[in-house]
Amino acid sequence: MSGRFLHLMPYGAEWQGDGRTRFRLWAPDVTQVQLELGQGDMQPMRALDDGWHESLCEAPPGTRYRFHVGTDLRVPDPASRLQQDGDVHGASVVVDPVAFQWQHADWHGRPWHEAVIYELHVGACGGFRGVQAMLPRLRALGVTAIELMPIAQFPGARNWGYDGVLPFAPAAAYGTPDELKALVDAAHGQGLMIILDVVYNHFGPDGNYLGAYASPFFRKDGPPTPWGAALDVAQPPVGDFFVHNALYWIEEYRFDGLRLDAVHALHNPAWLLSLADRVHAAADGRQVHLILENEANQAHLLGPHRFDGQWNDDFHNALHVLLTGERAGYYGAYADDPVDRLVRCLAEGFAWQGEPMRGTPRGEPSGQLSPLCFVDFLQDHDQVGNRALGERLTQLVEPRLVEAALALLLLTPSVPMLFMGEEWGSRRPFLFFTDHQTEALRTAVREGRRKEFADFESHGKGDVPDPNAPATFERSTLDSTEAGSAEGLARLSLVRLLLAQRQHYLVPRLEQARPLGARALGDRALQAHWQLGDARLDVYCNLGERAADVDVKPTPDARWLHGEASAIAALAEGRLDPACTLVCLEPSA
Repeated sequence: MSGRFLHLMPYGAEWQGDGRTRFRLWAPDVTQVQLELGQGDMQPMRALDDGWHESLCEAPPGTRYRFHVGTDLRVPDPASRLQQDGDVHGASVVVDPVAFQWQHADWHGRPWHEAVIYELHVGACGGFRGVQAMLPRLRALGVTAIELMPIAQFPGARNWGYDGVLPFAPAAAYGTPDELKALVDAAHGQGLMIILDVVYNHFGPDGNYLGAYASPFFRKDGPPTPWGAALDVAQPPVGDFFVHNALYWIEEYRFDGLRLDAVHALHNPAWLLSLADRVHAAADGRQVHLILENEANQAHLLGPHRFDGQWNDDFHNALHVLLTGERAGYYGAYADDPVDRLVRCLAEGFAWQGEPMRGTPRGEPSGQLSPLCFVDFLQDHDQVGNRALGERLTQLVEPRLVEAALALLLLTPSVPMLFMGEEWGSRRPFLFFTDHQTEALRTAVREGRRKEFADFESHGKGDVPDPNAPATFERSTLDSTEAGSAEGLARLSLVRLLLAQRQHYLVPRLEQARPLGARALGDRALQAHWQLGDARLDVYCNLGERAADVDVKPTPDARWLHGEASAIAALAEGRLDPACTLVCLEPSA
């Protein structure tokens, strides 16, 4: 296999390899477009059919360029592969995509059932090089897939990534395109998959010029998203723009998969399925995986040759309520019977499968799906960072309950995901941070954040950190010295052991996993069972303060994957101790 990879697309600047570059822009709202090269060399672009404009001219890699649309507006390339100095308002840069020499070009990926995902924010981990330095440690821990929060170019130097406006350009604050490729290549050299979070439902509020010359990008009817104007992927040039973005990351950067943010805001499941078809068709024998975030719980999007999995917010929310007792916001929908919601997640996938949630039907039947269609987690960037003070679970719940929840997460068949620092029980917050360049946006974000949490008694107006302050970002960066504390070492040891047990006993059987049922044991405890090929997996979890009664007990032949001897002995007597999770494999008859 060649060590040079390229994705050809109709958008943007395509280096021809002979000193020339072909520039193309879709600008259906204007009749004339000019190409500006360097410091003012103007080149007229030829108008093609259906709003396209094209120019082929001398422009080697490194050439700065912009488009003049209409009379006096200069804009970057919406398909820019690189922005000069990371400026979303400035010049784009011609890139030679095949200049990077891949060392692991024969990497074909790993199967989905082996996935143990580790979500991280690239900036909070030291940029692309910083993440690359973490890879050996994560591999030794038992992680098999690194998931990067969005890296598309955003305004300023700090951002969660969901304010991106140039989806093909890696954020300059994190490193160069070649440094990103080196990270992906190094991950493959460690045997790790690497997955990218992408945003196809909106553009950020600063640096998006498409409305001035390509207004069909945005829907003219229906509600906007919570983050801005809704995108109209039903328009072929718009839908293809994002399909090409997906293919670009898979083919040119060799990512092993994509996580699509908040696809419910697109209101277009047919387009999602067509994107999945095109990505799988382009995989060229590689194992490429697609993950959804989808509040609509549309089970028909999940499964082989579609989307491999979905972030299961139902699992998180029900478990969070059980652990913390919190009822505010969306947790309120889970507060009356959280253990029953969690039981349904373990047995059938989604907690809501068409029933009304706060008066509105939500979800589709999911019990027919493999447990591998659900990505479960205790923490992620949203659930930590969208708290006013960014507290992690470690700060909200006593350690023994967190440990019981970790065993439930890591030793059940669904794909587990950890959030950066969770493996050592980090107590550093993960806060919402931005670096908007205008005072109007800075003020709007700051005041909006304070208003959002005004009703929370524990968070006064002055307590909510200013998202634009550099200190807010700095407090959110990883501090690996925490891992060296006694508590950090103990938690690392537990996670490493749980993942080793998962790898040895569960992973070889997970493709055959099917649920055998789950039920509540009172209001804070449960038991769940799965058939895993030649064995049955039994899980008993009590997150309460009192012992729970159990009437189905393992046989003497059970192989215990997790649990203290005293708790196992108590289970044999029909009692499940508080704050514990017990897991065993039983040989099938």
